[in-house]
Amino acid sequence: MAEAANSTADTEAAQPKYVTEDARRTPVRDSFDVIVSGGGPAGVAAAISAARGGARVALIEQHGSLGGVWTVGLLSAVHDAEKTSSVLGDIARELDAASARRVRGPSDFLYDAEQMKLVLERLCSDAGVVIRLHTRVVAAQVDDGRLTHFVTESKSGREAWTASVFIDATGDGDLAALAGCRYEVGDPEHGETQPLSLMSIVSGVDADSVRQFWDVSYRDRKARLLAEFARAGFMPSYGAPTLFHLGADMFALMANHVYGASSSNADDLTSATIQARREIDESVRALRSLGDPWTGIRVVTTAAQIGIREGRRIHGRARVEIEHLVRGDVPEDSVTIATFGVDVHSTNPSRGTATNLEDRPEVRPYGIPFGALVAADVDGLLLAGRCLSGDFFAHASYRVTGNAVATGEAAGFAAARIAELGSVGAFTWPERLRF
Repeated sequence: MAEAANSTADTEAAQPKYVTEDARRTPVRDSFDVIVSGGGPAGVAAAISAARGGARVALIEQHGSLGGVWTVGLLSAVHDAEKTSSVLGDIARELDAASARRVRGPSDFLYDAEQMKLVLERLCSDAGVVIRLHTRVVAAQVDDGRLTHFVTESKSGREAWTASVFIDATGDGDLAALAGCRYEVGDPEHGETQPLSLMSIVSGVDADSVRQFWDVSYRDRKARLLAEFARAGFMPSYGAPTLFHLGADMFALMANHVYGASSSNADDLTSATIQARREIDESVRALRSLGDPWTGIRVVTTAAQIGIREGRRIHGRARVEIEHLVRGDVPEDSVTIATFGVDVHSTNPSRGTATNLEDRPEVRPYGIPFGALVAADVDGLLLAGRCLSGDFFAHASYRVTGNAVATGEAAGFAAARIAELGSVGAFTWPERLRF
């Protein structure tokens, strides 16, 4: 037995911990004025804005469609949408033309995810944006403090891309991290991050028969749906489940939380997705067990990408902090005005499974400064969407997609002009220009 144990130990010791690859020359695929990494709400807006500003633009996206959390993530709702953003206005008009949008209030609307894919592709193509799907950014080249290239991998192999200005719209700050930028993650008190949630589309229920669960106040619809789950003997991991009516008998369901998962760890994302998809099936089965009005409810599809509320917050030349939200600060270089509340979903189920609405600070309309969109550590890199520079609590407000579009449009506007000027330092945000 001892001999066999020693043999196993010797075998494990002999296993290499690293693989040394041969040096290789990576071909430069193309050169652009502006390259945007990430084709979600912020990335699409950035690419369209830069292209409309006269820049030659490429948009690199890892999934098979544009839209990110809107489409691949099936979010189905846009919050803080009352903006002067021309891109968001164009998206809304295109969705309306396809009868694919349901307005719930002045700053909130629902949409059809399939039509959203088509709308975003059409707007990008019409603006002249070069779209590359199924492509992931895997490395960055920084020379003398300036980002000059990034490297991607795809079915086309390993390729390098170069631009005068890059925009990180990955949500998790992947490009900035690869370029060596400093960042923060989670609550500074204990490092915990907000939970992940997998969205689903359900059908087979008459909208009028379940109106009490979607067409009432924010608090009531959540409380009533939670009580309905409890009546079925099922307790969802998200203590404030939500049903969004998308039209006819189609609904988006958000009813799960996965705690302690890192947005930058593939093992975490894998287990979180499997766990959440299993819970969606269990939750729908529970409702169906109640009989009418849930007898026919079924899952049409679950999202291909689990929803991530927070990842890296990249260090910028300015920082959005909770004090700014409480005071309602509007710096001169504000690129947009945000109004969404501090929406921190419980970071630990031992302290509850919903959001803490009672203790969150009151938010006044506040400005997001252009400096928060400029990476502090690397030249030639702008930030858009939820990876821009801010603290944990401010991030819980500006992370919603209405703000992602506005900061993306601002980053694209700036990038087109910085490409002409030659450096970020030569650019000054135009006074009172806000998206």
